[in-house]
Amino acid sequence: MNRRIQVRKILLSLLSCLVILTAAGCSQQADSAAPKKHIKIGIMLSDAGLGDQSFSDAGFEGLEKARDELGISFDYREIKDTKTYETGIEELVKEGNDLVIGLGFSMQEAIDKVAKKYPDENFLVIDTVSKLPNVSSVTFKEEEGSYLIGLIAGMETKSGVVGFVGGMDVPLIHKFENGFKEGVTAVNPKAKILSTYAGSFDDDVLGKKIAGDMIKKKADYLYPAAGFTGIGVLKQAQEAGVYSFGVDSDQFFLAEKSVVSSMMKRVDVAIYNVAEELVKNGKLSQKDRVLGVKEHGVDIAPIRVISLTPQEQTSLDEFKNKIENGTITVQP
Repeated sequence: MNRRIQVRKILLSLLSCLVILTAAGCSQQADSAAPKKHIKIGIMLSDAGLGDQSFSDAGFEGLEKARDELGISFDYREIKDTKTYETGIEELVKEGNDLVIGLGFSMQEAIDKVAKKYPDENFLVIDTVSKLPNVSSVTFKEEEGSYLIGLIAGMETKSGVVGFVGGMDVPLIHKFENGFKEGVTAVNPKAKILSTYAGSFDDDVLGKKIAGDMIKKKADYLYPAAGFTGIGVLKQAQEAGVYSFGVDSDQFFLAEKSVVSSMMKRVDVAIYNVAEELVKNGKLSQKDRVLGVKEHGVDIAPIRVISLTPQEQTSLDEFKNKIENGTITVQP
């Protein structure tokens, strides 16, 4: 009898252990199967807004890719609808976005105001840096990509005159201009470099006029860093039969008989990478990021319309390698 009782106790003990282990296993499975938090991102677009075929469109494309590949959701605002950046940014905060992005240096004052008002919310600003702890940033070494464009213009100009067209006369656009000039003179120190600022990022008619004036002065390669204003530069260059360069994204399709290459500022890649980090880790590990040639943040699009000689291509590649390894430092 005692033996039966002992056996029964052992069986009950084993059964209890089995139940506990099964429950623990189910709990672990439930934990591992628990879905990660759905990430929502809001973006306040730059001045020209969607359709600028440049900066805003690139940022928007980065979020579209993140939506399609990472499963995030996103919303956006444009200045034409919100009237002020601050209004648009605050609307996106109130929507419950996990991150609100201000696309462009002109957003800094507005995003700082909203970030102070909502210290527990997370913000990201592109092209400028904030001191606030809840505002991260991505900036680019535009001067490095522009240097590569300048090398091509300097090697290929037949007239010895090239032109740069800036949007607003601000430090950010000076980086494009300075890099371009440095690249031109590195291979063609005698070249004449014309430079004009339009005072606008969204006036393609003015861009055409500025380009026309430069072409009259013999400029045969034009490089605009001017948003939608720059589209006018590319169009005028094509009409006049001279060469040009796109900016921010590959703009070859805008003037296929003129655009030799484009300075690729990978805003789309930067925003996608930020979204990917949020999805994987639930937070950003780095407050401020600076992306240049080495970090694949800037580059040039394929060279079309013209052909470099093997010697010219080798020279271009060598200059790019020197930027990557730090042998050459391009001044912003």
